[in-house]
Amino acid sequence: MNIDGKTKLICLLGHPVSHSFSPSIHNYLISRYKRNNVYVCFDVKPEKLGEVVSNVKTLKMQGCNVTIPHKVDVMKYLDEIDEKAKIIGAVNTIKNEGGVLKGYNTDGIGFVKSVLDKGYTLKDKKVMILGAGGACRSIAIEMASNNISSLQIRNRSKSKAEDIIKTVKKHFNISASYSIDEITKEDLKDIDILINTTPIGMETDECPIDDSINPNPDLLVCDIVYKPHETRFIRWAKDNNLDVVYGINMLINQGLHAFYIWTGIKADNGDVEYIKSLYESLYEKSIK
Repeated sequence: MNIDGKTKLICLLGHPVSHSFSPSIHNYLISRYKRNNVYVCFDVKPEKLGEVVSNVKTLKMQGCNVTIPHKVDVMKYLDEIDEKAKIIGAVNTIKNEGGVLKGYNTDGIGFVKSVLDKGYTLKDKKVMILGAGGACRSIAIEMASNNISSLQIRNRSKSKAEDIIKTVKKHFNISASYSIDEITKEDLKDIDILINTTPIGMETDECPIDDSINPNPDLLVCDIVYKPHETRFIRWAKDNNLDVVYGINMLINQGLHAFYIWTGIKADNGDVEYIKSLYESLYEKSIK
């Protein structure tokens, strides 16, 4: 990486950010495609967010990623917001277009690409999502825009799940519902894709469902948790001989789309595999 007087900064805004894998993704891509950029993380407390976003213009940064807890609040400081990000109600990527800051959301796009990369199609599929946070919202909107036939959300509380379902029904003509009940084998009988968007399993050995359930053999199981790489939820799926999509796939693919927004460069599948191997290497080191 050659840094000179023309190097443009790209950054991550969040709180905290010290754990982030995004610098590894983007600095690899910057080097791979010979871009004159550098990617760094900024730990930004909520009360400083507006000031920091303003400095994206002042310092003529190329853009930034946005992570917890700023994905919603950052929207009020932007000049333009992509239509799908408006529906989702959150932004995780900002592009500086000559002093105009435009917000996007690549989370759902990254997830859908991870499923398509496995060779699956989404048209007419029946989908169940566990959890009702921001990740569920972006994934639900993107799945609905890819012509799934039905969406169910399972969450321990009602209000957030109900709000997401209302948004989906307002913008898409699909069957959509939610429930606060525990999942049973019968609930999974007709489901094609099961997605965990809760933090359950993140650096723990917990599972978001009863892992004694024996699901139907055609179910695709997806987890957006990426630490650990093989969560208990993923192990449950593999023990039942099901296809799986790992959390790291979504993280990488949403990053690749952000990189495309900033640069116009579409990374290839070889990049995905290299970054996955890089992640696995760094993760293995971190747990020793």
